[in-house]
Amino acid sequence: MKFTDGHWLLREGVTAAHPAEVLDVTAEDGRLEIHAPTQPVRHRGDLLKGPVVTISVHTPMPDVIGVTLTHFDGERPAGPAFALAEEKCAAHTEYDDEHATLTSGALSVRVSRTGPWQVDFLAGGRTLTSSGPKGMGIMRDGTDAHYLREQLDLTVGTCVYGLGERFGPLVKNGQVVDIWNADGGTSTEQAYKNAPFYLTDAGYGVFVDHPGKVSFEVGSETVSRVQFSVEAQQLTYYVIHGPTPKEILRRYTALTGRPALPPDWSFGLWLSTSFTTSYDEKTVTSFIEGMRERELPLSVFHFDCFWMRELNWCDFRWDTRVFPDPEGMLARLHEKDLRVSVWINPYIAQRSPLFAEGKALGHLLKRPDGSVWQWDLWQPGMALVDFTSPAARDWYASKLEALLAQGVDCFKTDFGERVPVDVVWSDGSDPERMHNYYTYLYNRTVFDVLRRHRGEGEAVLFARSATVGSQRFPVHWGGDCEATYESMAESLRGGISLGLTGFGFWSHDIGGFEGTPTPALFKRWIAFGLLSSHSRLHGSSSYRVPWLFDEESVDVLRHFTRQKLRLMPYLYEAARVAHTEGVPVMRAMVLEFPDDPACTHLERQYMLGPDLLVAPVFSDSGEVSYYVPEGTWTHFTTGETVTGPRWVRERHGFTSVPLLVRPGAVIPVGAVDDRPDYPHAEGVTLRAYGLERGAQVAVRVGDTHFTVVREGTALRASCGDPAAPWALAAGERIVRAPAGTGFLLLELD
Repeated sequence: MKFTDGHWLLREGVTAAHPAEVLDVTAEDGRLEIHAPTQPVRHRGDLLKGPVVTISVHTPMPDVIGVTLTHFDGERPAGPAFALAEEKCAAHTEYDDEHATLTSGALSVRVSRTGPWQVDFLAGGRTLTSSGPKGMGIMRDGTDAHYLREQLDLTVGTCVYGLGERFGPLVKNGQVVDIWNADGGTSTEQAYKNAPFYLTDAGYGVFVDHPGKVSFEVGSETVSRVQFSVEAQQLTYYVIHGPTPKEILRRYTALTGRPALPPDWSFGLWLSTSFTTSYDEKTVTSFIEGMRERELPLSVFHFDCFWMRELNWCDFRWDTRVFPDPEGMLARLHEKDLRVSVWINPYIAQRSPLFAEGKALGHLLKRPDGSVWQWDLWQPGMALVDFTSPAARDWYASKLEALLAQGVDCFKTDFGERVPVDVVWSDGSDPERMHNYYTYLYNRTVFDVLRRHRGEGEAVLFARSATVGSQRFPVHWGGDCEATYESMAESLRGGISLGLTGFGFWSHDIGGFEGTPTPALFKRWIAFGLLSSHSRLHGSSSYRVPWLFDEESVDVLRHFTRQKLRLMPYLYEAARVAHTEGVPVMRAMVLEFPDDPACTHLERQYMLGPDLLVAPVFSDSGEVSYYVPEGTWTHFTTGETVTGPRWVRERHGFTSVPLLVRPGAVIPVGAVDDRPDYPHAEGVTLRAYGLERGAQVAVRVGDTHFTVVREGTALRASCGDPAAPWALAAGERIVRAPAGTGFLLLELD
């Protein structure tokens, strides 16, 4: 939200009050509390004037410092609030006549006690960012709405990333971003997954701890600052020190939560009925048999909305007109070694039997007059489940438990963005703060059901909406994209932006959702989709089985699906790191190469895990340009090398895509290519690429640990489990270890 009219003036109707100086400081229990009048205190008479801003500084964990600005402190605390973790942290406070300082780990905040208002965040002997004169403020607009605002400096060349799954340019500098979940598709400034957290390449990130609407001006209203504001009497934000982007993400996700580890079967290919297409069990069986006959590995079959009767969404009952024997059908699908996903949402249409039930039990969201909130925008007369009520959550969960008992394995949790504010929540939550937070309660409810009934390591969602903390409930997909190359590119931007916001796992609709892709586009999107953390064939009004496009699409899908399944030892280790450290599987180039200025704006390529560079092809012709960082990189499929740093232009056929291995990497390749859930260490091949003399690389495959060492002209490898069969590969040469030795030596040419 903009408050100013250029550098000198305020917009019409806007008034502003900014901290002018420090009146007093209290330092105790690892905290600072500062009172700052908004006008200079020249004599005692000035102390009779307001407002006065109270600034509290604390630290929840090392290298993270929180700042809370308060105007009026008499408001009743309004929920909801993000669930944040805290660690024991030895914070150090000190102050003298010049400054008051709090230090946490390597990060310090320093408040000037004399002269103009100045708050500096410092680490490693330098200033990371600052809040200077007229940065922090109490703002009122022409309607007398009350806002708190902060502005943090951007040093020259600093780039800003994150703020959720945003489909515009990856670098957010110059953008206006409102943190407000919306069902806007992938072609707009709106986003399904908003999070008030941004990450910079200057050694720090900033998390605004407000679950409602946060308005960001990222180098836009004031071009050398990031501004954020909320309509509230209190605002808390955290500065998170890295210094690297990965370390920033590790600390941010330690604070807000890290994703559960999805089951290995979820990394295989998902096939959907699509959205509004006509289907029954015969159609489903024909798809599955068609995949089997063409030797296309399939792991999950997904039933989209019309598994339920029209106008009854959601009643969680199979439409027996087209699925007369759902339990038998699910059993037959399980016999084909498939998992089953079904589509759900948090909305209850008026025709659904659950509407009357939920209304009678008080589980549906209400208007201030006590009536059930309804509208016709998505489903005729639909209402929302009030997930702030424990009883409503249990009621909703009980409907899902019945489906799990039938044989359903997981859920696609669609929607959850269009949440009204003219309502009264069961627990008294503030409607503005609940708008974004609703999706957290919705997806947590579903994920908890799966965790209870399927076990800790078996729970997985396919979720669309999200907010801070939702990363705990993977997987998330990109939402409604169009069947165009432009939409394929905007989907990629959204995915790597989401990764820079702390989400470890992400997917998208292969081929695009709206419209029907051309065969060429479909084949290009297949390569991108099977080189994502999760892979799903899904559309709106047309099917996505490959033989409906052309026979070459079948070959392309077979090639990339089997390649992904052989990469499972590598991918699942990247998944484990996302789970334990908060570093995503799909990574923006800047995350891996923060010191390479050429990587700051790259948004048409990414790293899959730490060592595989992927550059999707966005053209029928196969022409693609991508950037290769320093070193000699190797094409994974051909063995050809490319030495960087430089830009590369290539032409690729449909069964090819730039997939390069980082120099000095060892890639574990599995022995199985027809399913993702196999013992990844059994028969694994270790492919070593460009190891320098003396290099030692640790490789983890499940619970098995390998060490590969380059000794002169030899590669020496050892395994923590001497009984594990494995092999070491260099170039085209593969030598298998003698059974039971756990040791191998390969002479290089």
